[in-house]
Amino acid sequence: MIIRSITRQGRLFAPMARGLSTTSTMKSTTTTTTTATATDTQNASLPQAPPESEAPSSASAPAAATSRIVAWSSRKTTKRPDTAAADFLTMTKLQRKTNKLGSSIEHRYVPADLIRNPPAPKDVSLELLMAAQTHLGHRPSLWNPANSRYILGIRNDLHIIALEQTAAHLKRAARVIEEIAYRGGLILFVGTRKNQRDIVVRAAQLAQGCHVFDKWVSGAITNRDQILRNSSVEIIDHNDRPIEDFDAHLAERRAVAPDLVVCLNPLENFVLLRECAGASIPTIGIIDTDADPGRVTYAIPANDDSLRSVGTIAGILGRAAELGNKRRLRDAKQGIVAWETPADVQRFIDEQRGDGPTLRPIQAPPKLGRYARGSPLEVRNFSRD
Repeated sequence: MIIRSITRQGRLFAPMARGLSTTSTMKSTTTTTTTATATDTQNASLPQAPPESEAPSSASAPAAATSRIVAWSSRKTTKRPDTAAADFLTMTKLQRKTNKLGSSIEHRYVPADLIRNPPAPKDVSLELLMAAQTHLGHRPSLWNPANSRYILGIRNDLHIIALEQTAAHLKRAARVIEEIAYRGGLILFVGTRKNQRDIVVRAAQLAQGCHVFDKWVSGAITNRDQILRNSSVEIIDHNDRPIEDFDAHLAERRAVAPDLVVCLNPLENFVLLRECAGASIPTIGIIDTDADPGRVTYAIPANDDSLRSVGTIAGILGRAAELGNKRRLRDAKQGIVAWETPADVQRFIDEQRGDGPTLRPIQAPPKLGRYARGSPLEVRNFSRD
């Protein structure tokens, strides 16, 4: 601190000494010897200032600065050659030689893969379910005693779901949804929790079904004549091609109800499950340790709080429905049709032909038509009514 103070004082003292020396030279030469001696003594105690001839004047300072700038701008600089192309070629050759070096991570978790390319039902394994965190339940204080047959034990104050039970019930549900898709049924996927939108939409796209990711509208099944009266419906054949001249029939018929409902969060959609039970519509639901498995027709004991768990199960079910649709179209090209023409459609066709209304049962193929309805994502949805 003392050295800094002395240095700062020395820097400020140099201009003062220069000013004193200039003032002393401008004084009259008639000064007394005593004054000159005092001035010499004072100048001797101060740092020596440059002579008056060497001190830059205020008039010549701008000119000197300008000359220095001109001299700096007119200096000769050596122009460097442009080696960008050569450097790029060198880098490319180096990458070709070293791209096979090091290690690559093959088995890694990418969350979008479960939605973009879900596994098939035949690929279900305990390792897959364990990695998807389907075995984690809730605290023992929140459990439902009806789930005791699905619980393996308690670890870290959490119920652990038996993965053998999860795999068995998941394969059973996949078989059910595949057969319904094979017979041209309408499948509805419902998931109203946060961040489940992409999962629900992707599963509905694979199954060519409908989806609901917002709040369920009460009465959408039991009172569908009023709520779904503006929904678009069309008649398609066994090859999923639209059939014309059914506008008069479609204007009078009821709204199409789903043949199967897949609910990813049954706790928040108990109204939906109650409507499905009243309309005799089968349901598939992910049942956690705090849910009631009696609310759904086909329960899948698994963790419903993890997006990875829900995405895995919904993707497997959507893939199973996709396999059923492909098998149905493949058999239809060979003349094998697994579904029957709805009775009201058959009556309308008979009336148009002039045969009059009939209540006779529908015979074997060829099939005449069934219902299809458009969804917000332009995914066609099928139902046998």
